[in-house]
Formats: sequence, C-alpha cells, structure tokens
Amino acid sequence: MSRVFAIANQKGGVGKTTTSINLGASLAILEKKILLIDADPQANCTSGLGFELKSIEKSIYDALTDDVEPKDIILKTGTDGLDIVPSHIDLVGAEIELLNVESREYRLKSFISKVRDMYDYIIIDCSPSLGLLTVNALTAADAVIIPVQCEYFALEGLGKLLNTVKMIQARLNPDLQTEGFLLTMYDSRLRLSNQVVDQVRQHFQDMVFKTLILRNIRLSEAPSYGKPVIEYDATSSGAVNYLNLAKEILEKDAALAKKN
Repeated sequence: MSRVFAIANQKGGVGKTTTSINLGASLAILEKKILLIDADPQANCTSGLGFELKSIEKSIYDALTDDVEPKDIILKTGTDGLDIVPSHIDLVGAEIELLNVESREYRLKSFISKVRDMYDYIIIDCSPSLGLLTVNALTAADAVIIPVQCEYFALEGLGKLLNTVKMIQARLNPDLQTEGFLLTMYDSRLRLSNQVVDQVRQHFQDMVFKTLILRNIRLSEAPSYGKPVIEYDATSSGAVNYLNLAKEILEKDAALAKKN
C-alpha cells in the first residue's frame, strides 16, 4: 500500500513544484514506483517534466469532474518508475463545477483509491491556495510536506495552513499527519537564511527535515529542459539535496515500519 504525500503551502514560490518533481524523481531513482499528481492549474509539474500542455488530452480535471479511468489519464515520464497525472488550465474551473457535487472533498481520494496498490509513493503538487483543490489533496493524503523558503516572511501564512490541516483532520481526514517542514532556497552565506533555519527549527523542532534544499541554479534550469535535476545534472547540489531528502523519508518510513 502506497503512502500519499501532499506538498502544500498557500504561498507561491516556496518550492512546491520543484519538490514534487525532484522528490518524486529521487524516489524513483531509488527504485520506488512513484505517481505524481499535478493538482495545480498552472501545470508547472506537467510542463517541468517535458509534456506539451496543448497535447494533454485528459488530465486531473477529468479525474475530479468525471469518473475517468486512471489508465486513460496517467502518463509515463522520461524517468523510469515515475508516472504523472497531468494538469490542465481547465482545472481553474473545477472548484466552481464541484461546488454542488456530493462528497466533493473526496473526489481526489476516490481517484487515488483506484491506483494506490500500483505505487510505493503518490505525491500531490498542490496549488498556491487553500481552496477546494488543496482540500481534496489534504483529504486524500496520509501526510503533508510543507516547503518553507529561507527568506523574509517565511513563517507568514503558516498559521493559516496549519489551521487548515487541523480542520481537515477534524472533519475530513483524521489520519492526516504532518510529515515535515522542508527548508528550501537556503543560502549559507546569508544571515537571513540562517536566521530562518534557526527560527523554524526552534518553533517546529523534530517536525523539520534534516535535509536543507540549497539555492541552486541547476534546480531552476532543469524544468526548462523538461527534466528532474537528477537527470539534468546529477552532481549539482540540488540533485544531491533531493536525493538526501528521499533517503531521509525512506529511513523514517523504515523506522516506523519496524515500530509497528
């Protein structure tokens, strides 16, 4: 049975899509079977893995608004073991279309239930909002990974996100866990970066991943080539960081499995 992660933060530009693509690819390199779900209307996860958006025939939009079979939507990426449910600009209208649909918060969970047994991990790239799409993702997820950029106002809005997580736990998904806070865009030369790291670790303690994602030009370049950074430049700090994050998650899961 796979684990489902939602990568969520209602702030834009914190590294959600970068994390979704590169954590997914790193886990696939470590011989896990991964499904990425692009639940953001901007479809950056889809285009960042080399798909031409105009050529997408069926997307996550169809999964949410219609009972489309997963095999008609899931696409293989250029990375062995990494599949994707692509997004489309149509997804913008999904929230309005689902307003009067019964059990609308469970649409994504219902779709995932059909494919859970096929994958080790399912990673949902959430949109930068706390609307119905993100609620669907958090309702479907076992755990949420929250990227936090090492910049000014990093903690701003986190309270709102954590309140949303609590609300989901209370009303829709009592099993939802916080997998961890992931510090992104870290630059050791900047005092502000180090202050943010200290602040977040002080505040959230063991809930913060040990792995830091360094600010790295290769990470920024890779999506324009339609590749995860580990395939674009495996020696770059970005590739090493995300591989370390994948290993940290696998070690954590192995330790939990031993306990149980």
